[in-house]
Amino acid sequence: MGELEASWTAEIEAPIADVFAIAADVPSSPEWQPSLQRVTTVETDEEGRATLVDTEADAKVRTTKQRLRFSYDEPSGISWTQEKGDVKSLVGSWTFTELAPDRTRAVYELRVDPGRVLGMLLRGPVEDKVKEHLTRGAAEGLKRAAESG
Repeated sequence: MGELEASWTAEIEAPIADVFAIAADVPSSPEWQPSLQRVTTVETDEEGRATLVDTEADAKVRTTKQRLRFSYDEPSGISWTQEKGDVKSLVGSWTFTELAPDRTRAVYELRVDPGRVLGMLLRGPVEDKVKEHLTRGAAEGLKRAAESG
């Protein structure tokens, strides 16, 4: 099995700055991102944003651990890459587009190489369920968090 690629788009009734601020608070993301069980900050930047974190995530077929390096392009995006972890490679991003002063498009994208062992668990319909679980959960969770606050 090769890489899994997935994305989910949500249109959010909130200003781009507010949406970015919620997504950029990576240590708080388990509150609204259902696949994340735990985030521990290892390093921060000069603005106090998490730049290196350890995570535990529910990948449906098993819990995985990753150390992720984050970079921020305020307010248009956030990206991350795995430095080490249970999957062979992981790259992800948020891209934010202002549609109107109080409306933002958020696109959550993941590209994961699960490796041989985990890849054997991710075949057929399970693969689609995992991709949707990871991406839709994040995008819809961010939408709920931004629109309720």
